[in-house]
Amino acid sequence: MGWDNPAVTSPSQTPDAPVDLPTLADIRRARELLKGVIDPTPLGIDRFLSDRVGAPVYVKCENLQRTGSFKVRGAYVRIAGLTDDERAQGVVAASAGNHAQGVALAASKLNCRSTVFMPENASIPKVNATATYGADVRLVEGSLEEAIAAAEAFSRETGAVLIHPFNHPDVIAGQGTIGLEILDEVPDVKTIVTCVGGGGLLAGIAIAAKSTRPEVRVVGAQSAAVPGVAASLAAGHVVSVDALPTMADGIAVSRPGEVPFRAVQSLVDEVVTLSEASLARGLLHSLERTKLLVEPAGAAGVAAVLDNPGAFEGPVVVVLSGGNVDPLLLMRVLRYGMASAGRFLQLQLWLSDRPGSLAGLLRVLGQERANIIAIEHRRIDPRLEIDEVEVSLQLETRGPEHCDEVLVALAEAGYRVVVD
Repeated sequence: MGWDNPAVTSPSQTPDAPVDLPTLADIRRARELLKGVIDPTPLGIDRFLSDRVGAPVYVKCENLQRTGSFKVRGAYVRIAGLTDDERAQGVVAASAGNHAQGVALAASKLNCRSTVFMPENASIPKVNATATYGADVRLVEGSLEEAIAAAEAFSRETGAVLIHPFNHPDVIAGQGTIGLEILDEVPDVKTIVTCVGGGGLLAGIAIAAKSTRPEVRVVGAQSAAVPGVAASLAAGHVVSVDALPTMADGIAVSRPGEVPFRAVQSLVDEVVTLSEASLARGLLHSLERTKLLVEPAGAAGVAAVLDNPGAFEGPVVVVLSGGNVDPLLLMRVLRYGMASAGRFLQLQLWLSDRPGSLAGLLRVLGQERANIIAIEHRRIDPRLEIDEVEVSLQLETRGPEHCDEVLVALAEAGYRVVVD
C-alpha cells in the first residue's frame, strides 16, 4: 500500500475503487467521537494583523492541542474507525514528527499497539515525545521516504494497519472538526487561512465550512520550496514536485493525497505559496506579537496574511496548525526571521591594529543604539595586512531604517564594511 493510495475500509472496495470524501455529517460524528479525547483549542485576536487587514483577525491555536498539533484529531478518528480485529493487529505509521505523535497518543487511548518509523535525523524532542505517548519508535537510516518504505513493509509482514497522515476520509473528517469549531467561535467569519501540505487539513476545513456557509473563503498556504498542492491545482490533477529544502518540514509534501485533493480542487478558493523569509517572519510575528510558539509550517497562514493583508476579507481566522519546533531550528529561524524583517545585521569590517580601534568601533555602534549579539576579533590571518584586524559582528536593530542608519554611520566613520 503506497502513501498516495487511500487505505481500503470496506470489503466492497477494491484498491482502485474511488473513495468517498467525508460529508458534513461525517465531520459532525467525528466531533462527537473526539469529545473527551481532545479539547476545542482556544481562539484569540491578533491585533497587529487586525490593524493591517482592517478587520478582526483571529488565530486558532492548534499549537496548544494535545501532542502540539492538529494531527491527533484525524489519527484518533481513523483508528477508532477500525474493526476490533484490525485494532488487534496494531497500527503503523511513518512520520518525522507531528503525525507520529498523533498516532501514538490516539492508539494508546484506544488500547491499540502502535509502531512508528521515523528518520534517524528526526528531531530528538519529537522522537522522545512519540515514545512517551506509547509508540514503539523505530529509527530508520535515511530520509522520510525510507521510513515510509519500512512502515509499508512492516504492515505487509505483520498485518498492522497503515495510518496515512492525510489520504483517508476518516483522517480528513477528524481534521475538519477544526472548521466546525471555527464556525462556532466566529459565526461571521469571512476568510479561513490554513497551511497545506498533503491536503487533509485544508480539505477537512473546506468541507466543514463550505457545507455550512458556502460564501466563506478558504485559503491554503504552503512553502514555495515544495508547492505540491499549488502545482497540482495548476495541472488539474495530482502531480509530484521536486522538494527543495524548507524550514516548514511539516508541510513539505511533494505529492498531495488523491482523496483530499478532490475537495481542495472543488472547494478551496486559493492556495498561495510562501518564501522561506515569509515563513520565518510568520514564526517571529507569532512569537513576539501573539506570544505563541508556532513551528514554521504552523505559521504559514500568518505569513500569508503578513505578505498581503489586503487580500483577506475579515473577519479572518488563521489556523496555527502546530507548535512542535526543534529548539535548534527555532534559534536559526528566529535569526533568519529577524534578518528578513530588517532587524538583524551580520557584518565584517576591518580596523587598524592599534590600541583603541575596537573601542572606537563600539562607540559608533553605541551611538547608533545597535545591540551587539556576537563579536569576533581576529588579528592573525594570512589574508590580513600586518597592521590590520578583522572584526565580525552580529547586531540586533530596530528595523530596515535603523540598519541603514548603522551602515551610514560606519561608512562616515571610515570603516570598510561588508554585509554578510
